[in-house]
Amino acid sequence: MNAPNPYAKQAETYKKNQIETATPEEILIMLYEGAIRFLLVAKKGDAENDREKFSKNIIKSQHIIREFMESLDLEIGGEMALNLYRLYDYLHYRLVQANIKKDVAMLDEVLDHLRRLKKTWEEAILIAKREKETARDEPEASLHA
Repeated sequence: MNAPNPYAKQAETYKKNQIETATPEEILIMLYEGAIRFLLVAKKGDAENDREKFSKNIIKSQHIIREFMESLDLEIGGEMALNLYRLYDYLHYRLVQANIKKDVAMLDEVLDHLRRLKKTWEEAILIAKREKETARDEPEASLHA
């Protein structure tokens, strides 16, 4: 019999605080990390021949991808948002197919896309942050001229 982890409640509180205080950009990255982590657990479930673990974790990743789709504003985002929606829709479809066919190669395909998207978002967030800092510093520079 396993003894209860005395730090579990502390870890849960920390995680809750981390999410509640995160910026929208940080939450986006956390969601990508979660979707990736769930697919890695699904692959582990396949390797262990644990179909429940396989399926359950694919579905968790699907939920995150659906959340990405639902959060897109197609009116404001225009063609870029529409293209991203189509990509998410394709990834969702591939996960459904992977779950039905028990196909790890499809999971690998989705994992590759999610990792690339996460990296792209991280770079975009960094660029936006730099531009914001530069714009904030520019008025000060013009005051001293």
